[in-house]
Amino acid sequence: MSNALAIAHVTQALALLLENNVGPEFGEAVKVEPRKPPAEPPDHPTINVFLYQVTPNTAMRNNDLPTRAADGKLVKRPAAALDLHYLISAYGDDTELVGQRLIGAVVRTLHEIPILPKDVIEQAGERPYLAGSDLAEAAQRVRFSPTVMDIDETSKLWGMLHQTPYSLSVVYQASLIFIDGRETPVPAKPVERPEVRVLPFGAPGAPVPPGAEPRSEEPSTDAPARESAQSEAPVGKVSTAVVEKKAPAGAKKPAKAVAKAPARTRKTAVRTPRSAPGPRKADGGGENTEQ
Repeated sequence: MSNALAIAHVTQALALLLENNVGPEFGEAVKVEPRKPPAEPPDHPTINVFLYQVTPNTAMRNNDLPTRAADGKLVKRPAAALDLHYLISAYGDDTELVGQRLIGAVVRTLHEIPILPKDVIEQAGERPYLAGSDLAEAAQRVRFSPTVMDIDETSKLWGMLHQTPYSLSVVYQASLIFIDGRETPVPAKPVERPEVRVLPFGAPGAPVPPGAEPRSEEPSTDAPARESAQSEAPVGKVSTAVVEKKAPAGAKKPAKAVAKAPARTRKTAVRTPRSAPGPRKADGGGENTEQ
C-alpha cells in the first residue's frame, strides 16, 4: 500500500533502473529522461520513459471499497489498484544504430530484472519532489511486462503526440500499484485470552464432518413410557407380561385354531341340505349318505 506519490515514484525508479544498467555499454553516458518524446530528436544517446496511460487493474479493481465496523468506524482503508503503461523510446546517431542498440539494452534489462528492486526505489525516493513517498514499504512489488502493439495502435499512440516524429520504441506495463486513502483506520483490539478447543467428530458441540448426518440428541419417547408402565404395574403381573412377550409364537396358535373352527361349521351346514331330499333315498340315495 502506498500514497499518492506512488505513480511518480515508479516512473522515476524505472528511469533510474535503465540508467544504471544501460549506460556502461556505450562509450559515452546515456541520458534517461522521464518525459514524453521530444519534438526535436537529440543527437546524443537518450532514452525517454513516458507514462502515457493509467488504468485500473482488472483483477483487483473490486477490492477498493472501504471496510467499516457496525458502529461506522473505519477498519480498512480503501485502496485503488492501478496499472501503469510506459512508452520507452530511444534516440541517437542513426549511422551507428544507437537507437536500436539502446532498445536492445532496455529489453534485456527489463527481462533480467522484471521486478523493481527495493534499493532502486529507495534511491529514487531521495529526490526532493518524492519526499514522503512510502513505495519502498509496500508489500506488493512492481513488475514490468512487455505489451504487444500492432501498427494501428502504434500509429494512434504516436499520433496523439502533437508534432512529435516517430522513433523506435517499446511499450511496457507496470503492475500492481496500490494507492491508499488518507483516513486512518481504528486499530484492532488485542487478543485478551487465547483459547483453542480440540473436539473429535461426534462429540457434543463438535462440527459435523462433511457428508455425515447430525446425530439427534433427543431421548426416545418409548423409554419413559415403558419405565412408567413397569413402575405402576404390580410385582406379580410384571412376570406374566414378560412371559407373554418372550413367547409370541404360542399366542398365534390359538388364533389359528379359532379361525379354522368357523370354516368347518360352514362346510357341514352346506352339506346337510343336500342329503335331506326324500326322493333320492328311494333311488339308492342311502348309499351316498352312508359314504
